[in-house]
Amino acid sequence: MDWTPTISELSGPRYQRIVEAMEADIAAGRLVRGQQLPTQRALAKALGIDLTTVTRAYTEARRRGIMEARVGQGSFVSETSARRAVDLPHPVAIDLSMNVPPHPLEAQLDERIIAGLEAIRAQSGLTAFLNYQPPGGSAHEREVAARWIRSRVPHAHADRLVIFPGAQTVLFNLLAHLARPGDVVLTEALTFPGIKAAAAQLGVNLVGVSMDDGGILPDALAKACRTHKPKAVYLIPTLHNPTTATLSADRRSEIAKIIRDADTVLIEDDAYGLLDRSASPIANLIPERTYLATTLSKCIAPALRVAYLLAPDSGAQLQMRGHLQATVQMPAPLMVALVTHWLESGVADRIITAIRNEAVGRQQLAQRALKGVQFQAKPAAHHLWLHLPEGRPDIAAHLLRNGLAVVAGDAFTVDGTSPHAARVSLGAARNRSELTEALRILVGALLKPADIRQIV
Repeated sequence: MDWTPTISELSGPRYQRIVEAMEADIAAGRLVRGQQLPTQRALAKALGIDLTTVTRAYTEARRRGIMEARVGQGSFVSETSARRAVDLPHPVAIDLSMNVPPHPLEAQLDERIIAGLEAIRAQSGLTAFLNYQPPGGSAHEREVAARWIRSRVPHAHADRLVIFPGAQTVLFNLLAHLARPGDVVLTEALTFPGIKAAAAQLGVNLVGVSMDDGGILPDALAKACRTHKPKAVYLIPTLHNPTTATLSADRRSEIAKIIRDADTVLIEDDAYGLLDRSASPIANLIPERTYLATTLSKCIAPALRVAYLLAPDSGAQLQMRGHLQATVQMPAPLMVALVTHWLESGVADRIITAIRNEAVGRQQLAQRALKGVQFQAKPAAHHLWLHLPEGRPDIAAHLLRNGLAVVAGDAFTVDGTSPHAARVSLGAARNRSELTEALRILVGALLKPADIRQIV
């Protein structure tokens, strides 16, 4: 038997001591993801306790998400801290539609949340964060965030930074600030559905600009700027959602010049930039014309609801703080305090590294599983852009009937011309075993003969 917990030094009921020992050994690296655990009977014999105690311990470990049972194989250390969602719509069994980061055990999110909140409680008390706080974050919180962002954007300073409750709030407030109903904002031809929703609510006209596998085409952007005189250009230059395209350094330089010559501004959505640090934000080329949005939703967790907006100057920063106060007042203070603690202590970077490594592993798994299938991907992306077979408009529906949800290409189109493609979010699977099963279903659907149809 490979693992025998030491429970004599712990207090509390025996079953809880077993679970606590398991958690401690996972944190210390003595137990690793996917490692098989002893059978309940074997562990009971090794510890000299009754079987029902071990059964109760294993049940509790599964409830906490640190252990999983595989039918016919046994019990294993979980690959992830994520639990199966209890509210997935029938008949979805595996949901790869939401583009979220995976939560590998190496990220230690449960433990780091608890430790972070305990550190905050010891320093200032938790109730200090249950009252109104300055809109856009305190001076200290903004300074910590600016110092962290400066590793990628050297001109980041606290007097230009605003802390928002999530990137979607950033985008809505930016559109409200920069454009009026009927005004044009340019985007890639395929773009984030969140900017589409915000523009629709505000009456702003989005105009899509042609792309290739390398991202938005500079010549097409220049022509669109001359034609439409846009109030802003919204781009996702790094690990583009949905295509994963990442603009080259040369193309970024061209785009920066086009935006400067057109006398407009850039909304740079840097949601995925922390997953590929080799790509320098366009904001470094035209800081005086760029609103840079950086969020923790894709590199740590979406429910933190913490995002940072770097404005072109201090005047624009004050205006955006005013917009924030008028719409949602402030970000959640306790979440901002937790993230600030993580940034100061270096924990945030360690979490991001673990999540980036897991994203790379999942992309490698997908490369093997989808051999012979046409798709676009990047090594650290949470998603891939799958090209669907011609003459198969039923693929998404077929996948759904088989319990797998992905997002069809029409969700991302700006001009109404839907690409025959789908975004597959690899990070949404709870673990690699579930992802392997999802990709098996996906390949089966893609290889299904076109003349086989569901009888209705």
